[in-house]
Amino acid sequence: MKEFMFVIRGGHDVRDTKSPEEMEAHMQLWQKWMGGMAQAGTLVGGQPLGGEGKTLIDSGSTVIDRPLMEGKELVGGYIIVKSDSLEAATELAKGCPGFEHDCTVEVREILPMG
Repeated sequence: MKEFMFVIRGGHDVRDTKSPEEMEAHMQLWQKWMGGMAQAGTLVGGQPLGGEGKTLIDSGSTVIDRPLMEGKELVGGYIIVKSDSLEAATELAKGCPGFEHDCTVEVREILPMG
């Protein structure tokens, strides 16, 4: 089986308008979705990412105190799954609860080194 990464972008604008109760309900959807993939043996791992970061440019000689992407393009997290094909991984990604918050999910194969 191959490994694929789901790069989850955006959703911050919608998420910031939700009540704590709405966010708790939304997090339960994430737990159910990821728990289902874990039970099926397809989930490798994944985590949300913090909003702060540093970006190195100019061959590492310049450091910017933020991610380069902003707003809807900001990467909010990632998930790594096992799947037989890009098409099958894409089908898994369609269940992402982040779509409720206007996220996008990019599905990319992780290639072996060497």
